[in-house]
Amino acid sequence: MTAWQLPVNTDTAMTSHDTYVSPLASRNASPAMQAIWSPQRKFATWRRLWLALAESEKQLGLDISDRQIDELRQHLDDIDFDAAAAYEKKLRHDVMAHVHALGDVAPNARPIIHLGATSQYVNCNTELILIRDALQLIAGKLAAAIDALATFATEHRDLPTLGFTHYQPAQPTTVGKRATLWAQDLAIALEEIEHRIDSLRFRGVKGTTGTQASFLALLNNDHDKVEQLDALVTEKMGWDPAKRFAVTGQTYPRVIDGLVAASLAAAASAAAKFATDMRLLSNRKELEEPFETSQIGSSAMPYKRNPMRCERICGLARFVIGLTQIPYTTAAEQWMERTLDDSSVRRLSLPEPFLALDGTLDILINVARGIVVYEKTVAANLNAELPFMASENLLMAAVSNGADRQEVHEVIRTHAQAAAGRVKREGAPNDLIERLAADEHFKGIDLDSVLDASLYIGRAPQQVDAFVSAVADPIRARYAGALDTDVQLKV
Repeated sequence: MTAWQLPVNTDTAMTSHDTYVSPLASRNASPAMQAIWSPQRKFATWRRLWLALAESEKQLGLDISDRQIDELRQHLDDIDFDAAAAYEKKLRHDVMAHVHALGDVAPNARPIIHLGATSQYVNCNTELILIRDALQLIAGKLAAAIDALATFATEHRDLPTLGFTHYQPAQPTTVGKRATLWAQDLAIALEEIEHRIDSLRFRGVKGTTGTQASFLALLNNDHDKVEQLDALVTEKMGWDPAKRFAVTGQTYPRVIDGLVAASLAAAASAAAKFATDMRLLSNRKELEEPFETSQIGSSAMPYKRNPMRCERICGLARFVIGLTQIPYTTAAEQWMERTLDDSSVRRLSLPEPFLALDGTLDILINVARGIVVYEKTVAANLNAELPFMASENLLMAAVSNGADRQEVHEVIRTHAQAAAGRVKREGAPNDLIERLAADEHFKGIDLDSVLDASLYIGRAPQQVDAFVSAVADPIRARYAGALDTDVQLKV
């Protein structure tokens, strides 16, 4: 072993420090999101699907006893993961491993567990349920973020600040109006998530290649009963029977995974836009994310207050956005009714964007609820550029005072370029107003009144009010129960 190599622990009883643990779980995703994608939730849902199938088959006349149904109902959550793992090692099939593990504790029901079904009956339907639940959690967190930013926007609705286009000084806006742009992006993303929830469909009972042939055989070639079975199971699993896929192959259409990932990426994009702006404004010392008393900004530079939470938002959002290609590629490469190359990759590509976005939104909510505004710096930065922004008003004031419009335009242009050159070359303050005050074309004009920043913010305050009323308040009403959720960051 060379000097730079570390010993490898080959002991089978490895500790959590000896094996890889995803930072999505250890550092970012909330307990609620992790619970949705946990083995317990997955396999407990499988058992509920087996119960729903058995109950529905019994209702339609198959020889299934009350005792068998009761046994299944008594063992929905007491999963013996060790027994299931032992079966899977032997059988090399995860669904059959859990069928056997359930059969061990429900021996009378063993003969009718998974009756007529294919593995994707439990896999696909469970995944659709988990996707729906995870989307609903994301929707609530988006609403909480919108609520926080809308509150911030109202508080600072009329605080003038320098606007930017091309990251160059532009017409002033207000701190509150800029916050509504962040919130609006999130609201658009929320609409997309809500649409995805509303349009999501249940796979139901479709059989090995989607033809329902096994169920048709079980139910004596009664097509109506097969249709009833599909509807009954869907309803028992808490889904509207009208929202079933009309047809499937062996799996639900894998393009759905791509659409879900794209919806999550839209939310991630909105979050990253907010965080990027916060990082830029932090550099200008106008706005800052919350910074705790004992927090260290840099190991080498003690004075630093790095925007590390917004940087984490940007990094996690980039990960979510980057995952959109995988599910679309998987969907494109499914052959005929199905190939199994979707299985291993979807164990990653389904939960991970949810876990990453969940952590992203928790950080965003934390930042949005605690944004620090340095109003004097905001005003100073604006005032340094305001004389240039006010040039048109200065021109009109001089013309109203009797000056020639074209002549005054040239005077202002000459002074403005000289003042700008002084700022850039000498690092000196902007002295445009002092130059104009000394020019005879501006004698008798109250230049200070022309430099009132509130003259240049247009309808920004009223737009904040309109956004809160038309967009934020309806979201608050729809998600009232999610707005006060306490967000605990892990690191």
